[in-house]
Amino acid sequence: MKKKTRWPIYLIIGLIITFIAFTVPLPYYIEVPGTSEDIRKVLQVNNQSDQEEGSYQFVTVGVKHARMVDLVYAWLTPFTDIRSAKEMTGGSSDAEFMRINQFYMETSQNMAKYQGLKAAGKEIELKYLGVYVLTVTDNSTFKGILNIADTVTAVNDKTFESSKEMVDYVNSQTLGDKVKVTYQEDGKVKTAEGKIITLENGKNGIGIGLIDRTEVSSDVPIKFSTAGIGGPSAGMMFSLSIYTQIADPTLRNGRIIAGTGSIDRDGNVGDIGGIDKKVVAAAKKGATVFFAPNNPVTEEAKKANPNAKSNYDTAVEAAEMIKTDMKIVPVKTLQDAIDYLKNNP
Repeated sequence: MKKKTRWPIYLIIGLIITFIAFTVPLPYYIEVPGTSEDIRKVLQVNNQSDQEEGSYQFVTVGVKHARMVDLVYAWLTPFTDIRSAKEMTGGSSDAEFMRINQFYMETSQNMAKYQGLKAAGKEIELKYLGVYVLTVTDNSTFKGILNIADTVTAVNDKTFESSKEMVDYVNSQTLGDKVKVTYQEDGKVKTAEGKIITLENGKNGIGIGLIDRTEVSSDVPIKFSTAGIGGPSAGMMFSLSIYTQIADPTLRNGRIIAGTGSIDRDGNVGDIGGIDKKVVAAAKKGATVFFAPNNPVTEEAKKANPNAKSNYDTAVEAAEMIKTDMKIVPVKTLQDAIDYLKNNP
């Protein structure tokens, strides 16, 4: 009697595992170096095209929902990180996460207009409209009332000039106090009442994640075309591009200049994530200068990760690893970037 072979069963199991590895999404994401794009593709100032040599580049990080094969790739590849769904989206759905990042992009564009025109000496008005609701904590008494994309315009009938003012006011309230919130939802003004709770950071609040909603008024027309691109990290480079086209068209001097960092209403450059991957993308594009936020690591970040490094230090390490001659330039403000380009033509 011949012994029956079992290889077809192993083959079938192998095919099933392979199918799962390549097709089934897992509760993880991977981050990889994205692209480095000419800002002229997405920004037009004063209805004119920027014809100067060289380019300003805004840099992205690629993010994708991970499958088993992606996790293996990430473990074996430098500058590729694995993030849990909670780390990446904060518990939001993919659609909500995309929408949140669109709000970040919208805000960064407004701040870029404001800072770029202000640095160029143009008259401009920045109107604060309130804050976009990005998240609502599970223990918030406004859970199920406030939703992503709502705009909070007042608290206890008080209006504010910035989100910091609003947050400071809410933080000053006593735990358990009743609080009334005025907000806009789908174009309609509504009010809701809740209570002050203790937040994860130990402060008092109402339990929402937020970002400024602003509106810029100026005689200089500025048009963005950033459909499908999200996040606040191009703010500083957008500001620099606007300033250059209006105030100093030859500032770039033929160079390919990349960089990253958010921008606030005071011109400060904020930290961003994935800067090592952005260095890789910029170097591949041929950039000779890369602007990196140079803010000190916060005590909170040090407690969470004793080995935490500043954006600038991380960028320098990445540049050394890939052996690029691209100059990593530390900046804390938009003016730092302008001064560097003027002093190093």
